Amino acid sequence: MHHSKTMRTSAALALLLVSMTVNAEPCVNENDESRVTGTSQCLLAHRFGTPPAPHLLVWLHGDGSGGKPARYHLPIAEKAVKTFAAGNVISVGLIRPGYPDGSGDASSVAPGHGGRSDHYTRENVSEVASAIRNLKKRYATKRVTVIGHSGGAATTAIMLGMEPDLVDSALLVSCPCDLAAWRTGRRAWTRSENPMDWTEKIPATTRIVALTGSRDDNTIPDLAKRYVDTLLSRGVPARFLEVPDTTHNDALSAKEVNEAIAELIR
Repeated sequence: MHHSKTMRTSAALALLLVSMTVNAEPCVNENDESRVTGTSQCLLAHRFGTPPAPHLLVWLHGDGSGGKPARYHLPIAEKAVKTFAAGNVISVGLIRPGYPDGSGDASSVAPGHGGRSDHYTRENVSEVASAIRNLKKRYATKRVTVIGHSGGAATTAIMLGMEPDLVDSALLVSCPCDLAAWRTGRRAWTRSENPMDWTEKIPATTRIVALTGSRDDNTIPDLAKRYVDTLLSRGVPARFLEVPDTTHNDALSAKEVNEAIAELIR
């Protein structure tokens, strides 16, 4: 009986999440600061800090395979405004295409590019990149640093090569930066871009830090380390840090994250 109830609850949650996904459409009101248009989608954007400010921090959440709304990165994005007050930053928690944020609303997504797997598609990455470009224009910021966790880190790593003039620096936390290696032994992702395939396009002026927890059994440290080694061989200023005794989900809250951001925005 308990098992049946659990299955019904899970099914209801799945239906709720599907109903909260908004299909392809740009933002209706560009003056609404709670959202931003990408290429053709409308993404939810939670802004913290008061413009004007010279530096824009953009936070990208992971894949949330458990089905929960994408909002765990928002308190961290909000706290960053005080943490880096001397750097005078605007901090934005962006909601990736197709994800709800727990408010009853969701970022829109092109048909066929939603869901929570095999969705690091060129279309989704382009939406995020265009949204960040529009945020940069909106707040007239001079520099952009993107902090991505897990799937958000993979999205960032692809974007660095796909839009090489957009991001000044990036922090990749718990990154599945070698997609082919990450999917070994799992169902292959055939639509997604592999960050490793975009390393040649990343300019040598882009500063990158990747960090992964030593106890991360999802995106093991070697995935990000291999990515960083590839960048270093091509002259890109990147470094990898393995955070001791830290799991996949805990890594974004590690003190090393703030230390890396301070380094990147200095």
